Amino acid sequence: MKELLARFLGVRRELVLPERSAPSAHPENFVSPLNWGLADPKRFTELLQELLTLMPPGVYSGDNLITWGRNNSALGDGPFCEAWKANLQNDADHTILWRRYVLACAGYHCVHLNGDFVECGVYRGTGIKTVMDYLGGRAFPKRFFGYDTFDYNPVPGHAFPGQEAGLYEEVISRFDGYPQVRLIKGLIPESFTQGLPPAISYLHIDLNSAEAEIAVLEMLFDRVVPGGIVILDDYEWSGVYRVQKVAEDAWLDKRGYRVFPLPTGQGLVLKR
Repeated sequence: MKELLARFLGVRRELVLPERSAPSAHPENFVSPLNWGLADPKRFTELLQELLTLMPPGVYSGDNLITWGRNNSALGDGPFCEAWKANLQNDADHTILWRRYVLACAGYHCVHLNGDFVECGVYRGTGIKTVMDYLGGRAFPKRFFGYDTFDYNPVPGHAFPGQEAGLYEEVISRFDGYPQVRLIKGLIPESFTQGLPPAISYLHIDLNSAEAEIAVLEMLFDRVVPGGIVILDDYEWSGVYRVQKVAEDAWLDKRGYRVFPLPTGQGLVLKR
């Protein structure tokens, strides 16, 4: 009971952090068949197979990202791979390996700071659970708040499989035995009235909506502690997501911040 109370009161517990794996002699390749927005996926796959024969080791192909000659550090981190594989639920979870590793590394940094973890845009909870399982699982030392509509998607044209009645209960069940997690159902920012942590060390925003994401920044950015990290999932994606970058750049410019654009499509902000 004392341990459970300590978790909810934000009392610092002994950190259970993953140990770095021994480096392999050569980097591994990662190839996922899933990419987005292709005019001819079959032809793309054929050309990719030919391209792979020309590349040196260290290939990453998936999630609209093709690189080579990289260390693919995620694949060399045994504890992360264990957490990632254990939480895979669909092809999208597989292809965004690099994005998930960015979250895990950000979590590793932020778990040493004061403040709780927050994710806005939870879907099935895989991002939250992967980070928690990487950083101690049920011994994760922070509260983790997750905000989402769950049973429907409020952004036109962005409904994902399974976003229907019952999803909220399904996600709740995934976190049985994780008392640190608080999943709050409702439309952002109105749902924030159901509870907000006073201090935040880790803030992951994935709402596919410029208006909603600016609302999150308005409400939560000042709660992020110095040294805390904000990850904007859609920041460096173009097309329909470009409006998010434009809006977030303008908002952050006024406060003297620049977003670190990542090749994964994410953006990262380090709070001063």
